[in-house]
Amino acid sequence: MDSRLYLITGARPDLADLIEAAVSGGVDIVQIREKELPDAELLRLLREMRALTRRLGVPLVVNDRPDLAVLAEADYVHVGQDDLPVEAARRFGLLVGQSTHAQAELHATEADYAGVGPVYETPTKESRPAVGLEYVHYAAEHARVPWFAIGGIDETNVRDVVAAGAERIAVVRAITEAPDTEHAAAALRAALP
Repeated sequence: MDSRLYLITGARPDLADLIEAAVSGGVDIVQIREKELPDAELLRLLREMRALTRRLGVPLVVNDRPDLAVLAEADYVHVGQDDLPVEAARRFGLLVGQSTHAQAELHATEADYAGVGPVYETPTKESRPAVGLEYVHYAAEHARVPWFAIGGIDETNVRDVVAAGAERIAVVRAITEAPDTEHAAAALRAALP
């Protein structure tokens, strides 16, 4: 996997503009994580974003929904520890990413890539305690699959995450809430090896 800067975002009125600006700034993989929309609306959105990401030349990931990922012709589905098992998601013919929060989960994953975190506390995962930079350092030394550090990473701490061994990061708010999407993405990308 060549991707380094992973944007995770939900539906929003300016989603296409956000993704376009983020990719211009250096985002090279995009996940749609949307849990509120009815299936028909979500599928329509995913198909629109697939057309956009295909034009921009970046992979599209769908969170939790391998059925809709297949229908939208996405590249990956991303699952959590309590979601559909990786081997079941793979039966849909997709590449699979999986969140991990502990060393044992990282060792056990059969996914094509792993999320490692949350590194710092984040309101997008309020029920999940931060795992800290120690887990990032552990992943750098022991991971068998490509992995992205995730959770509370932004321009103020990305260099610490890289110093702990991360070569890839995934972000939500650092880009989706930035006043200048392209600049925020470019600053994060510049901090990566």
